[in-house]
Formats: sequence, C-alpha cells, structure tokens
Amino acid sequence: MLGGALLLALLANELGAQVAPVPRGPIARRAIDSALAVATADSAWARVKHTYYDTTFRGLDWEAVGAEVRARAARARDERELRAAITAMFDRLGESHFALVPSGAVEHGRAAPSEEDSLGTAGIELRLLRGRVVVSRVVPGSAAAGAGVRAGWWLERVGALEVAPLVRTRLASLDGAARRLAELQLTLSLAARTHGRAGERLRLAFRDGRGRRRPVRLVLRRDDAELVRFGPLPPQLVRFESRRLDDAAGCVGVVRFNAWMAPVAPRFDDAMAEYRHCRGVILDLRGNVGGVAAMVMGVGGYVLDSAVSLGTMTTRGAALRYVANPRRSDRRGRPLAPYAGELAILVDGMSASTSEIFAAAMQVLGRARVFGEPTAGQALPAMLAPLPNGDVMQHVVGDFVAPDGRRLEARGVVPNVQIQLSRAALLAGRDEVLRAALSWIGGGATATSRATASTRRATPATW
Repeated sequence: MLGGALLLALLANELGAQVAPVPRGPIARRAIDSALAVATADSAWARVKHTYYDTTFRGLDWEAVGAEVRARAARARDERELRAAITAMFDRLGESHFALVPSGAVEHGRAAPSEEDSLGTAGIELRLLRGRVVVSRVVPGSAAAGAGVRAGWWLERVGALEVAPLVRTRLASLDGAARRLAELQLTLSLAARTHGRAGERLRLAFRDGRGRRRPVRLVLRRDDAELVRFGPLPPQLVRFESRRLDDAAGCVGVVRFNAWMAPVAPRFDDAMAEYRHCRGVILDLRGNVGGVAAMVMGVGGYVLDSAVSLGTMTTRGAALRYVANPRRSDRRGRPLAPYAGELAILVDGMSASTSEIFAAAMQVLGRARVFGEPTAGQALPAMLAPLPNGDVMQHVVGDFVAPDGRRLEARGVVPNVQIQLSRAALLAGRDEVLRAALSWIGGGATATSRATASTRRATPATW
C-alpha cells in the first residue's frame, strides 16, 4: 500500500514526477470511443464505491455522482475530456492521493531505461519561493555544477518551456490546501524535465543573484540513483545520501533520502550502525514525497526502544495500528540497540505522506525535534488500479491519524522550529534549517565540519 504522493506530479496536460525520463511535451490528445469512455468512468467510480474508507462518501450521494460522471464521459470527445470528468469526480471528495496516470505515461514508464541503461540528470533540486521557482540545491559533480549553476538562482526556462507563465496558470486563484497541492505538483513536474538519458542535451535559463539572465546548455550526466518500479507506476528514482560530521566532541550523522522505497532499508541500516555512538542524528526529509507507508515501522525501530504506536490507518471496516519494531541487530546479525541520541528531522512543503506520518509520530512521541517548514498535508493511504482505457488510477482507501489522534490530511506537520526558505541564504550557500538542527544537538558541529560520505552510492551534498 502506498503512503506516498507518487502521482501528484502527473498534471492535466504534462508529465512530471521524480521518475525516470519522461516526454518533455504535452500528452497527445486522442479521440476515445464513447462506450470505452463510459466503461472507464464507471470503473473508476465503482473502485471508489467499493474501497473508499468513508461509506458516507463525505455526505455525497455517490450513486448520483456516478450518473453524472458517466453522462459526462459519454459526451467526452477525447481522452483529456474523459480524464477531466474523472478528476472532477475525485475532487468532489476533497482528498489528496486521488490521481490518474495517463496511459501514455504508463507506456513510457514501461519503456524507461533499465539498470543497464544510463540515466542522466542536470543535478538540481527546485522549490517554489514567493511565486517563483528557485534552485534549492546543486549536486556537487553534476552537470549543473559543472555549468556553474548556483543555489538561489531563479529558474526561468526548461527546454522550450517558459516557467513564469506556467506558474501563474497553475496557481491562479488557489489558496490553502489546494494551493499547497498545486505547488507540490508543479515543482515535481519541472524537476522531471531536468532528467533524461545520460548524454542528452538540455537547455535551461536562470536569473542569478545579481539579476542577470544566465542561459545554460548542459549534457545530462549519469544518475547514481536506483531505478525502482512499483506496479504500473512510472519508475521512481530513489536516492540515499549519508554524511557524518566530525568535530572535537564526536560526530553527528546526517541521512537523507527522497522516497520511502525498498532500496533505502539496507542503507539506512548501515548508516544507523555507523552513527550508533554519535551524539545526534539528523534525518533530512525535505523533498521526500513519500512511498511505502509501512516502512515507518521498521525505520521507527532504529530510534525507539519499545513497540509504541506511530499512528493508525483506518480502512473500510478495519483499523491498522502502525507500531515501531525496535531493532536488536543490524542486517548482518550484529547486535544493534535502538539509537538513543538526539534526533532532528528536517521537513519542508515537499515532505509528503509517509514522511509526514513518520515526522508526526516522532514529534508527538517526543522522540525528535522537527525543523523547517510545514509539510504538504497529503497523508492518505492509497492503492493503484488499471482502468479500461489503459490509464491507472490512484485511489484513497484509508485515513491516517497520528498517535495523538490528530489527522494529518490537509494539516500536515508543523515544525517545532519553523524556518522559512530564504533566497539570500541559498545564494550565500547556507542551509539555515540544517544549522538550526546542529545548534540544537550542540557540541560544536557545524555545516562546515569535516564530513565523511559513508554510505554506498551516497552522493555528497552541499550542506
């Protein structure tokens, strides 16, 4: 079962997510047979009818909703109009984690590079800041780093796509939870356009700290992230980074990964074994949109010494408590007690779903202090189902509450220490959120302390 916002970046007329290379143009509009359109809409409606956790459908007459969506599907002239009808049905429930993956994206995902092929990336991370898209991080050794791109630069163009008009269109008249969701979708969509095959050329344009336009042409370089396939979803790039900061007082471990997927587990185990004697561990979940929700139980066991509740998932007719599974040995069978030092968790508006579930549990239990910006508020368990037209739907099957009974959907996690993203800090090369966490842990470690990248396939980060 997914607890991640893995489909949130599949927008109405363009592909995007933290996935393998995707077409940079819009999905083609294809005519659709009326009978197939109705069958597809009815299948999506029925899936919700039989699996949605709230049998009152939030006060909606679901039979009437079904009649409406079938009528609208019968009038659909093409697949885009059909998807709009189904999406409008989803929107009536007012929940995140309802989404459609167009059949073209599914087909493209199946044809994405395998392990033997070389994946490429520009090596930048993006965030929305004051209505503009900013480079929040440049990976050392990446194509962008080699081209002189710097954190804090505004992104103005990707390929032929002008960014500002897209941002204005996507965010127009939105506020609250709807705007946060749109911002998450938009940022992931743009990030996807900086991925491709190694050796592929990409044109970008930025605005630097002095207001100068900086056109850049670069060649995408091989990406060390692992390619993970999850059912019919486009493949997901999973990155894990581990970094140890040493000073006279000892060490602080910093761990970062972008998705809660299987390849993270052995690397996290290795990192926690190495950092077991450090006075603090920082778990950086900024930009982590989620993944497999059940992983929070295993990860929680590395920092909790008892089988305490991490929250409860409620589905139709059942309730499942997520419970920490305390670790007594590492993956090689060596003794390993749960970590007892200070734990800091870093989050931002792109920390979603499983990341929110974990951060909320650690915060409520008093096990961790959370730093950064409020999270996305997109925290519902979901599943995938194919539709007759070849699309895949993600549909909500449960609700989730933190250990204190607080619902995370549309609320998110509010950090103990709130620190807003600052362009001035980015341009100066300062990570204010990391600095605040290190200051709280104490002992003299700073973002410029001697660091050792220690985990296999770790990519050194600019801290």
